[in-house]
Amino acid sequence: MKNQFEPDLYDYCEDIDLDEFREMVAVSAYFRAEKRDFNPGQELDDWLEAEHEIRKQRRYWLK
Repeated sequence: MKNQFEPDLYDYCEDIDLDEFREMVAVSAYFRAEKRDFNPGQELDDWLEAEHEIRKQRRYWLK
């Protein structure tokens, strides 16, 4: 069973540059980590949830 946050290397927002997408995800993941006081152990979850959220937002705005 595939996790809803499981990364797919080719499933990013095709309308933006891959470097731009990664930067957006990095910023979002940073703020997620900041909200939990940078406690270790959830870095991958922060990143995957940020990727999911960015994709979801982009799809909404491109409708």
